[in-house]
Amino acid sequence: MRYGIKLSKKQSPKTNEELKRMSSIPYASAVGSIQYAVQCTRPDVAYALSVTSRYQACAGEAHWGTVKILKFLITTKDMFLIYDGGELILEGYSDASFQSDDDDAKSQSDFVFKLNGGVVA
Repeated sequence: MRYGIKLSKKQSPKTNEELKRMSSIPYASAVGSIQYAVQCTRPDVAYALSVTSRYQACAGEAHWGTVKILKFLITTKDMFLIYDGGELILEGYSDASFQSDDDDAKSQSDFVFKLNGGVVA
């Protein structure tokens, strides 16, 4: 997901034509595929997943455009972490934002764990 993109329910389909078009787009399936990747091997796109998954019930064209995360996953599939034989250093961070969801005024919090500088959870 590109920096600065703001999604909201206001971008949901409003006309019957828009609803019909979006009903043929596999938005929920794409989000599910991203979730599988995040759980198994790609925690680096977890934030983008959390944003895009909010709109599964009312996805519009703008929401579908952000699911290009799949393209990113495909183009970076051959990248991986390599650890040397030295001591393993585990770091953990957490963060929270107050009312970051403009639609529902919900706050968000999350965490990240890094092993020798590479994200692992």
